[in-house]
Amino acid sequence: MASPAPADMERQGPIILFDAECVLCAANAQFVLKHDRAGHFRLASMQGVIGAEIYRHHGMDPKNPVSLLLVDGGRIRQDSDAVLGIYEALGFPWRSLGIVRVIPAFLRDPVYRYVARNRYRWFGKRQECWVAPPEYRSRIL
Repeated sequence: MASPAPADMERQGPIILFDAECVLCAANAQFVLKHDRAGHFRLASMQGVIGAEIYRHHGMDPKNPVSLLLVDGGRIRQDSDAVLGIYEALGFPWRSLGIVRVIPAFLRDPVYRYVARNRYRWFGKRQECWVAPPEYRSRIL
């Protein structure tokens, strides 16, 4: 059976595409799952079949993940805008991080990209992708 098309998956609600080999990224994914009590977000690893397909659908190479993506219908967010979009949707107190938007993206994004380029060196790289605990598996694509 063929997997659903990326556009079909995206119409079912916001998807966070993350690097499951990255220790920092996997920790952030766990944080989101724990604090997203409404179950607003679904997550997909860039290394997984569905996540890689969605990542490629948006013109990016899943073998060289340069940014976290937040895909919500036709809207694609990446870099600092994706991170802020996620935290703003988690509600109070995390929504208050949206104050960082007063800093223009052209200043925020280089900082995001610097951390992204160095994430494996600073935080480590998993030998195997992070796997969600059973209570969250329904939200993992």
